[in-house]
Amino acid sequence: MFISEAYAQTADPGAAGGAGLLVQFAPLILIFVVFYFLLIRPQQKRAKEHRDMLGALRRGDRIVTGGGIVGTVQKVADDELTVEIAENVRVKVIRSTVTTVLARTEPAKNGGSGNGDKAEETAAPAAANAPAEAEKPKGLARFLARK
Repeated sequence: MFISEAYAQTADPGAAGGAGLLVQFAPLILIFVVFYFLLIRPQQKRAKEHRDMLGALRRGDRIVTGGGIVGTVQKVADDELTVEIAENVRVKVIRSTVTTVLARTEPAKNGGSGNGDKAEETAAPAAANAPAEAEKPKGLARFLARK
């Protein structure tokens, strides 16, 4: 008597139940997708790049450790690096603590047989790289280049 017929009627639970459930979980699904693309995926990408950088470390590379120590790699072992931080001062660091590679060394070409022709071939690319080296370094490399 006091309740109108429009309020008294209910929807059929079987007809709209699936769509209602999807509408309820849509915000949660949307939040997960946003978190994946803004947080999880970039972090996985950085972790992969860091893993690749650590795998490519070799003797002569100039590195920065997590503690801020700057040095040159002298010896590479499985999980340890021997890093020269000053003249005749070498420390062992765990490979995973390396955060940045400031300068990479060029891999040796053909083993260096001592032939004069080979020396001329290796000198030419160094001259070609001279303009790139003359550019002003950026960031931490600029600070370290001020010696």
